[in-house]
Amino acid sequence: MKAVALTRYADIDHPESIFDTELPSPAAPAGRDMLVSVQAVSVNQLDNRVRRPKDKVEATPRVIGFDAAGVVVAVGPDVTLFRPGDKVYYSGDPARPGSHAEFQLVDERIAGHIPSTLGFAQAAAYPMAALTAWELLFDRMRIGDAARGKTILIIGAAGGVGSMAVQLASRVAGLNVIATASRPESQEWVRRMGAHHTVDHFGDIAAQMAALGHPAADYVAILSDTNRYYPVAAQVVAPQGTIGLAVEASGPVDINLLWDKSVTLVWEMIYTRIDYRTADLARQHHILSEVARHLDAGLLMDTVTTELAPINAANLRIAHKMMATGRVIGKIVLSGFDAPARACCSSARKQAEVAPVADMMPHELCGIATPQL
Repeated sequence: MKAVALTRYADIDHPESIFDTELPSPAAPAGRDMLVSVQAVSVNQLDNRVRRPKDKVEATPRVIGFDAAGVVVAVGPDVTLFRPGDKVYYSGDPARPGSHAEFQLVDERIAGHIPSTLGFAQAAAYPMAALTAWELLFDRMRIGDAARGKTILIIGAAGGVGSMAVQLASRVAGLNVIATASRPESQEWVRRMGAHHTVDHFGDIAAQMAALGHPAADYVAILSDTNRYYPVAAQVVAPQGTIGLAVEASGPVDINLLWDKSVTLVWEMIYTRIDYRTADLARQHHILSEVARHLDAGLLMDTVTTELAPINAANLRIAHKMMATGRVIGKIVLSGFDAPARACCSSARKQAEVAPVADMMPHELCGIATPQL
């Protein structure tokens, strides 16, 4: 089968950090596994973190990649949620071969049926972002019906997870959403996602919130640099409020900053249930089912802003470089291992009239903006 893999953890331009290859197809599925024919994938910041340079060499090519959408071609004897021919989407298991291959084995408990109103490319954009945002807001921060009308500050709101967190907080939880975004195009994007107010995360967040008439937030979700934004989160969170973190800290954080306000601090890591095989592993299947229901009902919106084809090392290298700028709005997706070469801005970007990420030039395939490499 066709695959994109690595043998060295190195800079994206290193030829062994990402390359096209042919690998044996997975074995027949056993237990609760299903074999999926991968039709589309999306790229996340986690892809770059996994690939970042370190002193390790893989003896055989390692397929990475997380988000995917595809078709079930075979199921294990214990599978009850899916059958061959079903269209599914999921974020995979970091301990197993990734999604950048034509076929992948996936546990049925971490997959969902794709929304009936979406194609594979659109569906592939959602699993990691939706699961992270949903688990953070509803499972970790425990935002429920009683929270309707309260205020949340979402730091890092224009990316993939942020786009989902803004929508879920505003349209599902009924919160008053203050979203951070630094550029006019990203501010417009988060307002389109459902934010009621925007503040610049490179400025004085506390002063900007006070100027809006919201000096404190009942909830603060940090989806970006934890060490940079934790102190301001501790400053603006309301007494007895909750701070939720979705990005690992690069150094110690001072929990004493939360003491006098009796603030709750929680972490979200999308793969906790998978890594520890928790009893509620199937919770991810149910979350993806709820997300699909909301998407089909029109409550949640398309977050794809860049589409590339086919799925190959050249296009994944483009996507990784785009993600590395830290200025990507929405989601980047790739579709089809045998698809005709193309690159285009999605309808979501066009409708929002947001500019492409930094350092762009017209792409020779269709004249749209892709990174200057």
